[in-house]
Amino acid sequence: MLEKDPKDPEIVLLGQHPVETTEQTFASLKLSEPVLQSITRVGFEHPTPIQLEVIPPALEGKDIIGLAQTGSGKTAAFVLPIAERLLHGKGLRGLILCPTREIALQTKAFLDLFGKHHNLHTVCVIGGVSMGPQIRDLQNNPDIIVATPGRLVDHMERGNVKLDHIEELVLDEADHMLDLGFLPQMLGILKAVPRERHTMMFSATMPFAIEKLARQFLQEPIRIDILPKGKAAEGITHRLYLVEQKDKNKCLLGLLNQELGTTLVFTRMKRDADWICQVLEKEGHPVDKIHSDRSQKERTDALQGFREGEHRILVATDIASRGIDVPGIQHIVNFNIPEAVEEYIHRAGRTARAGALGLVSTIATWMDKPMIQSIEKALDKPLPRCTVPGVEPYVEIKVRPAGRAGRRVR
Repeated sequence: MLEKDPKDPEIVLLGQHPVETTEQTFASLKLSEPVLQSITRVGFEHPTPIQLEVIPPALEGKDIIGLAQTGSGKTAAFVLPIAERLLHGKGLRGLILCPTREIALQTKAFLDLFGKHHNLHTVCVIGGVSMGPQIRDLQNNPDIIVATPGRLVDHMERGNVKLDHIEELVLDEADHMLDLGFLPQMLGILKAVPRERHTMMFSATMPFAIEKLARQFLQEPIRIDILPKGKAAEGITHRLYLVEQKDKNKCLLGLLNQELGTTLVFTRMKRDADWICQVLEKEGHPVDKIHSDRSQKERTDALQGFREGEHRILVATDIASRGIDVPGIQHIVNFNIPEAVEEYIHRAGRTARAGALGLVSTIATWMDKPMIQSIEKALDKPLPRCTVPGVEPYVEIKVRPAGRAGRRVR
């Protein structure tokens, strides 16, 4: 995550948690001297694995599918080549699409820094804020737009922006960008950009169906995968709380009263996030929430408060949680089990960073058994069944192997 240095607001600093890097130098990636100076000034010393693999082919204009976890440095992996390839004053040539406002704002901060040597002018087009300033920014001949799909489509429909000269296109967090929620908007945007362009797509998960769809928008892409191969990071303790559907809320409250570390709670529904936050506030827990119905200021304040320790619990919906890259998260709670194994691994990766220990707790019902089995297969070990006081656990029914009486036992 990038943060302003209060002593020099022109310098953008890397967040406090360490990121795995390689032994290579940025100079070995054939970046220009002005960009190398910006990299040194921001405090980057060696490229991360995703940067090492992506930057050289991206500089050559090759389409890329990049798979890497949050916090791996993938934003710089695509921003640095774009900053090298685009020049100021030739009109709108770059478009970066992000699923959340937080990711869009972070991406613009990178572009403002690394695009300085080409005087690149980047505007951010996101929901939750007034249209007026964005219209004025779009009229001021930007070189690059960083946008969330919904707000960009609004501007397109109003005639505020045209995308017919885009040369550089990036789809960040592409698994969410191409799911059913965003797909109609994405298809409209992709139809408006030139067919001949340089396209890069990045994500922390890539289900087969989404990758198959995404390949329709790229030309002979290089696939770069540095995701952990099927397993969560070392140092994570996994726990499963199997309960009846009616007891999920009670189980969550008991769990949060029992585990008092810095906690990120994932929910699928905005109403669940609102309810959890409201109940925890009444019980005196320092908590805030992030979801798409909150204003940009509310979301920014919630994330900043979580990062600075003003509240130890942050409740986030799946899509809104993209871009949350906070050091020192001790506990991940899946109030809803993820819909894909890759998403479970990605969520788990928000904790136990840089050799630290972390805890992932998943609350599930009997209907979630197929996904539980898939997660256990990926982890190559069973999820330990745990309980919280006052909540009756769901008793699993096991079937004896054939030929051994065939009687069901509890």
